[in-house]
Amino acid sequence: MKYTIATLASHSALQILKGAKDEGFTTLAIATRDRVSFYKRFNFIDEIISLNSYQEFLNLGNKLKKKNVIIIPHGSFVAYLKDLGKLSFPFHYFGNKKILDIEADRIKQHNWLKNAGLKLPKIFPNIRGVDRPVIVKLYGAKGGSGYFLAGSRKELREKIISSNFVKKRYLIQEYIIGIPVYLQYFYSPIFKRIELLGVDRRYESNVDGIGRLPAYFQKKINADPSYTVIGNFPIVLRESLLPKVYEMGEKIVTISQKLAPSKGLYGPFCLETVITTNQEFYCIEISCRIVAGTNLYINGSPYTDLFFKKPMSTGRRIACEIKEAIKQKRLDEVLD
Repeated sequence: MKYTIATLASHSALQILKGAKDEGFTTLAIATRDRVSFYKRFNFIDEIISLNSYQEFLNLGNKLKKKNVIIIPHGSFVAYLKDLGKLSFPFHYFGNKKILDIEADRIKQHNWLKNAGLKLPKIFPNIRGVDRPVIVKLYGAKGGSGYFLAGSRKELREKIISSNFVKKRYLIQEYIIGIPVYLQYFYSPIFKRIELLGVDRRYESNVDGIGRLPAYFQKKINADPSYTVIGNFPIVLRESLLPKVYEMGEKIVTISQKLAPSKGLYGPFCLETVITTNQEFYCIEISCRIVAGTNLYINGSPYTDLFFKKPMSTGRRIACEIKEAIKQKRLDEVLD
């Protein structure tokens, strides 16, 4: 039986579909009308389905079933399709939808990371308890959009009101000073192992732009930092840090199997961390699917070279897992 690998034409769709084509699959992009002409440029995409909006994806069930589609989720699924874990699809889906719902709820996410024994920044349930610098984050996959810093309780209250956050779901989190580092993992249920596929940092507007200005000029323009992600750049960690990196990933997967039995978290995921001056990892949040930072490594990373003898993006790694599962007649272990 032949399968088609498909995803929404956004976020990390290009590397997902190229990776699938490199592994011999038929590929399908599901695009909004304004993006169809862009995705037509790439010959590794066999077919494009055009939609007026991503919400129309939910009406494609039978059409995708006839094509024997396996859908690969990414950040746009979390951002645009609400309550994904509660939806029932007639087509195949790579991953555990229940895990994505945990990702979308920042309190559930925090409890998961805590139960895994990871070091975490303090979470404040309300403004009254704030006694240190904090960062305020909206729920869901927003690419950092809308986040802001506050240095005091008074400043926090003023910014929540002025940003109209009163009517939104948000998280107040201690701001940890250190280097933000994103750890790109893959857990293989077929091979029962954690793989580190890449490490990156985000380039964010306008906080990174402000950071390039002299201190006196920053005071002069009086600009508040914002954290909308514009792109990513690669990092290679000190080798002495890698044992801790693998330990954190393994703990996350182990706890996930209790949170969302029987399969737990598998496939790609990412831990957003901050590494402090004494080389401690603080885990800020988790993304339970492929992240956009993996687009750096479409031709592989220094870490994939340690596992594989061919260029291996995260998108291609997903296709390899599906291909191996088909070969071993274990496809049900990687599909929801």
